[in-house]
Formats: sequence, structure tokens, C-alpha cells
Amino acid sequence: MVVATQVVHYTKDNPFITSITESRLLSKPGSEKETRHFCVDLAGSGIEYSVGDSIGIYPVNDQGAVEQLLKMLGATGEEEVELPRMKEKVSLRQALISHLSLANPNPKTLEAFLERATDEKERAELEALLQPEARAETREFLANREFVDLLEEFPSARFEPQEFVGLLRRLMPRLYSVASSPHVHPEEVHLTVAVIRYSSNQRERIGVCSTCLSDRFPLHEKIVPVFVAPSRFGLPEDESVDIIMVGPGTGVAPFRGFLQEREAKRSSGRNWLFFGEQRRESDFLYQEDFEKFLENGTLARLDLAFSRDQAEKIYVQDRMREQGEELWKWIEKGAYFYVCGDAKRMAKDVDTALREIVAEHGKMTAEEAAEYVKVMRREQRYMRDVY
Repeated sequence: MVVATQVVHYTKDNPFITSITESRLLSKPGSEKETRHFCVDLAGSGIEYSVGDSIGIYPVNDQGAVEQLLKMLGATGEEEVELPRMKEKVSLRQALISHLSLANPNPKTLEAFLERATDEKERAELEALLQPEARAETREFLANREFVDLLEEFPSARFEPQEFVGLLRRLMPRLYSVASSPHVHPEEVHLTVAVIRYSSNQRERIGVCSTCLSDRFPLHEKIVPVFVAPSRFGLPEDESVDIIMVGPGTGVAPFRGFLQEREAKRSSGRNWLFFGEQRRESDFLYQEDFEKFLENGTLARLDLAFSRDQAEKIYVQDRMREQGEELWKWIEKGAYFYVCGDAKRMAKDVDTALREIVAEHGKMTAEEAAEYVKVMRREQRYMRDVY
């Protein structure tokens, strides 16, 4: 008798538990950043991914941060608490480690602290922060604090474990752009991650998931919950179409996957990459890969912008303007234009540069250029993966 094998579909609500098989430092000595390359094992999962997709990872909080929070609460950590969407109770320690975010308090948090604070000086400070005219000051105050800071600054506010848990948001998965092609790496996926470590309000802070990958998920231990987040940010179906990719910093991740895919499939379309970082010697991510792609013809052009290598800062949008005439020729002939990375500044600056290039070299007014770029986006020839 043949027994049918049940196919398991892994999702955000049912992640695949796997391991990190490689953690490699990409940034070199002298860099102001810690950027790492990770390999996530997909063997045996049946998970399929495409270039342009993202991988979702559920992190856990730092044990030391949790113990510090428990001390501030005056709790042992063994107290039972109930969490939304969970059918059973868990210990307070387990809730704080695996289920709840210890960061991002909001004005409602301050209201809860005000309700429980008994010290008059603390109450006055909380009341001042909650005044309508103090919104800007309150935003800045909260941006530099986590829950442990509030417990330290307003110690007269006492919470029962269940009450405190009710103030915290769920610990959400983080999404990272895929930096590999399934045609080259079908049973693993590569990620490019900037590990976040900084100081704020006289306390050391960390990025929860980035340091989880680098510090708290031991290599080859099957404890990492992952899932694929599909995206429309993908290559054109027509492999003869040219593509232009703008990806400074870790924004270059999906384009490494794009290039692996185009090379593996021997796509005839030309590929042009704009990459930028601070310093060539220390921050040229995947330098060997991209130089190899350039040497073997997979990359037709590689334009680099290292902002700190000269007195005047140079960014990817500046390189775009320098190559404006040629870039317009590619776009006019139907090239797809991709941008990945920082949404706050870089993506806006690149968009502005693109419109200026279309206007100047396409001999259009600013309004006509804006409409041309708008049509590119509507036709999905201009795609952005920004965060």
C-alpha cells in the first residue's frame, strides 16, 4: 500500500523551523557598519522562492534585556500570563522572550503609567508629556525609550504581570530581501543584513532580529522560524529586456539574486547596477561577486558611489545623473528600472534624479517627465522595494 505524503505549506502563521548555516561578515575593518551575509537552510521544506521575494524571520528577545525588565517589574518570570491568540498560558519570562516586543512604547503607554504612578513628581512629568501641545516633545521622548526605560524613570508605577503584558505589542517577524536565486541555490536562501547596534538615552540598543541572527541563533541549530513573503518585485518575463538596478547598502541584496538568476538562465537582456556605500575599502558588499559578473558579461555596467572616499559626498543618484544620457537610452528602449533600500531619503532622491534625467534627455517638461515616470510605474517597468 502506498501512503500519500502530506504536503506542508509553510506560512507566516505556520513557519518552517530551520537553521542558519552560514554567517559571514561582509563589511571589512574600518567600516562604521556591521553588515553580514546569512544562509538559511530550506532543505526538506518544499519551500520555493523567487528572486525579489522576502524571507520572514521570527526573532527572540535578548535574554539579558528580559531579565533586566523582570527585575524592574519585581517579578520572578515564572508568573503565568495569558496572551491574545494563544489558547494556553505561558510564563511571563517566555512571553517576554518569544512573544512580545520590548520596544516602541506609545502615548497610551504613558497614560497607563500615569494611572499607576504614585509619586507626584513622576505624575507631573507624565501629565506634561500627555498635553496636546507637547506632541512633538513626546514623540522624541518615546523614540529614545523602551519599556525598561519607563520602568526605570517612573518607578512608582507598579504593574501586575498580566497588566504589564497588556501594554506590549506582539513581537512581529522581520522581512529581509532574498539575496540569491533558486536556480543557483534551490535548498537555501541568502540574506544581506545590517546588524543594528547603537546608543540612545544612555543605554545600549540593538536591532532585535538582526542581532538575533548574528548573536542568538547558533549556527546549524534548528530553532529559526521562517516563511516566504512573495513579492511582485521580480524580473521581467521577457529575458531579453534590459534592467537597471539601484541598490545602495543592503538594498543591493535582491540584485545579487537577480544577477545570479540572469546568469543561470543565460538571459540576453543587459544588466546595469548602481551600488553605493560609505567606503570602497571597507563597505563594497559582494565585491568579488559583482566584479566576476562584470568580467563574465553578466553585468554590462557597474557604477559605484562611495560617499566618504572624497571630500564631496557622492551618492547613487549622482552617478545616475552623470550617466543620464546612456540611462535614458536604456529606458527609452524599454529597460526596467528597480530601486531597493532606504525609503526616507535614498528612494526619494533616486526618484527625483530619474525624473530629471527623463526630462533633460527625453526633452520633456517636468510635468511630462513626471507623467512618463508615472506610466513606467503603472506598467511595472519602474519597481521599488523600499523600507
